[in-house]
Amino acid sequence: MALPSNWQAAKKLVAERTLQEVFRYIERNPEENFPRLLGIARLIARKEEHKQQIESLLRVYQQNPAIRAYVNRLFTELHPNVKKRMVYNWFVNAMLLGIPRQQQVEEETGIHIPNFFLIDPTSACNLRCYGCWAGEYAKHDTLELDLVDRLCREAKEVGIYWLVMSGGEPFLWPHLFELAQRHQDMAFMLYTNGTLITDEIADRIVEVGNISPAISLEGWRERTDARRGRGVFDRVIAAMDRLRQRGAVFGASITITRENVEEVTSDEFVDFLIEHGVAYVWTFHYIPVGRDPDLSLVITPEQRAYLAERIPYLRTHKPIQMADFWNDGELTGGCIAGGRRYFHITASGDVEPCAFVHFAVDNIKEKTLKEVLASPFFRAYQRRQPFSPNLLRPCPIIDVPEALREIVAETGARPTHPGAEMVLKGSIGSFLDMNSRRWAEVADTIWQKRHPEDRAREWTAAR
Repeated sequence: MALPSNWQAAKKLVAERTLQEVFRYIERNPEENFPRLLGIARLIARKEEHKQQIESLLRVYQQNPAIRAYVNRLFTELHPNVKKRMVYNWFVNAMLLGIPRQQQVEEETGIHIPNFFLIDPTSACNLRCYGCWAGEYAKHDTLELDLVDRLCREAKEVGIYWLVMSGGEPFLWPHLFELAQRHQDMAFMLYTNGTLITDEIADRIVEVGNISPAISLEGWRERTDARRGRGVFDRVIAAMDRLRQRGAVFGASITITRENVEEVTSDEFVDFLIEHGVAYVWTFHYIPVGRDPDLSLVITPEQRAYLAERIPYLRTHKPIQMADFWNDGELTGGCIAGGRRYFHITASGDVEPCAFVHFAVDNIKEKTLKEVLASPFFRAYQRRQPFSPNLLRPCPIIDVPEALREIVAETGARPTHPGAEMVLKGSIGSFLDMNSRRWAEVADTIWQKRHPEDRAREWTAAR
């Protein structure tokens, strides 16, 4: 039975005020007080699994200098508005309150509720980057404020308090800060090229407190400018410095290609990001979709194996958090798309299972959030997840391409822009089939070394 709305509001108010007091307590001496807080949390945790998770976090904090420096940095360097809104929205609303609500809704309706969703409020962009994954969408599409506002309200009703934006360029959407102010209880993360983050915009980001930009880079100046335009690297670093000086929490978004694998994962480059205030890094393997797909940019199986070792090393040896969306399948339980953990809404309103899977059956302008989550398209995805028992092969585009073909054929999903269907056939489809087989051989060897107790190998022989 759902709790009355006034009781839910009271719980949130108490949680927010308690968290504010906790922040003040930890800020005085994070080294001493953060472990004490975790000790108290362990005592009041009801489930044994939660007690074990808290113990694990405490152990990592105490034994790993990089993780300890990272946590201390967040508590001492962020602006009070950011700590009040962003941390509260992510940890109290999105996790402590949101996830139980998502589970409750699923039990009541049979509709699986993801943790967040990605939306493109506009397809307009001030850059024209080579190989952009969104480069073939129509350039004149935009979503009305009332529609996105409605989606935020529907999201919170089912326990989703985390909204990610891309584009296009989200800072070109004129309603961005009004939306963030209307929904102060939500966390907004924006994939952005960073070139529009002026002093005024940086001030507004800190003022609202619940916006975190993830700024795109391709590596050092030469490589970033080659893909994004002359002078972009310097403009991006200037934007990062503005955000760091004001105490904003922000990250970097890096597309890893065959050409920049070692550059963007070098100690020098990661240390450079930390120096300029980057708190987290999302890394994406180049996928041949969007504007002028270039198969020569797809990383090799050997490079992907390198990343499978290098990224975990960096996030345990540097005071920064890094994610590898294709090699971190062990952490996520496989593919997170298709409404399992997230989905994507384009600037035309089409609802896609993933930012890189440009097919849809529904449009959010015509249906509610619950209705699109109940889509046969998403259910077809979720029935097949994980797409491989080897979680180093999570993706139905580059790892198990036959699965994506089956889902599209079964549900009648349509391409969301001209040429999107080429990922399933022709030279691109053939390349993905070949490359997936090559990666399977390498990935299976890594998986067997990591999980020698796993004897379920029939799928390997049958592949």
